[in-house]
Amino acid sequence: MFYNNPFAELATVIPAYVMQYFVVAMVLLIVVGVALDMLHKKNVVYFFRNAQKAKKSAKEELSTGKKTAVILKTVAHDIATTSELGMGKRRLAHVLGMYGTILFWIGSAVLIFKYSNGAQAPSLVPIIWHVGAIMTCIGGYWFWFFLRVDVSAEAHPWYRIITADLFVLALLACATFGLAWSYTQSSGMTGLSYLFLVLFILANLVLFGGVYWSKFAHMFYKPGAAIQKNLAEADGSRDNLPPPADAPEQFGLGIKREQPKHY
Repeated sequence: MFYNNPFAELATVIPAYVMQYFVVAMVLLIVVGVALDMLHKKNVVYFFRNAQKAKKSAKEELSTGKKTAVILKTVAHDIATTSELGMGKRRLAHVLGMYGTILFWIGSAVLIFKYSNGAQAPSLVPIIWHVGAIMTCIGGYWFWFFLRVDVSAEAHPWYRIITADLFVLALLACATFGLAWSYTQSSGMTGLSYLFLVLFILANLVLFGGVYWSKFAHMFYKPGAAIQKNLAEADGSRDNLPPPADAPEQFGLGIKREQPKHY
């Protein structure tokens, strides 16, 4: 199964250009969904005004080189490793899901645009696609069943679903149905493979078509917020917040008496 390129066999039924148009359409849905989200929530306006306000209270003007260094450090540390989650299971689950999704999407794009028209794909590319989907499932299901804050800390049942859960559930559906489609196709289960293909397509439509209602757009906001925060730390404006206290602890362990289990 890991060496199977499911899009190559699908190309015998659906022309390669149709699959490519579908991918382009999903990208356009992301653009439209994020744009509508920005217009509705005014996130960009908030970040811009906050940056302008912080600039006025900055204690030093950062050079281009220092700004670049802060941005690169933020990307390498805060964004690439989701360091804001701290060390623990929650961070590991997010990293698995994030990099699994990246591999899954890159593998899909390469297989569809380069190896769905009869060209033989190198064995590494289908492996990347399958491994990415598996990593997404491991990280996503681990997060959904065991690590969700509202379930663990607020005593809600695991099956409680709200609009914000649309992103993770649709993403898990894409990875799960994609793997099931590849397995049944490579095993010669034609009927089941078409069923999982339809479910895979529907899951993608929900994932990319539901950007406006889900947390999909947060993937674009969070890096920007992290960069702005670290730039504010570097220039001394600190988003107009007071500096951290350096006084010694005087009241015992407090909340550190018990290790955090959920956050």
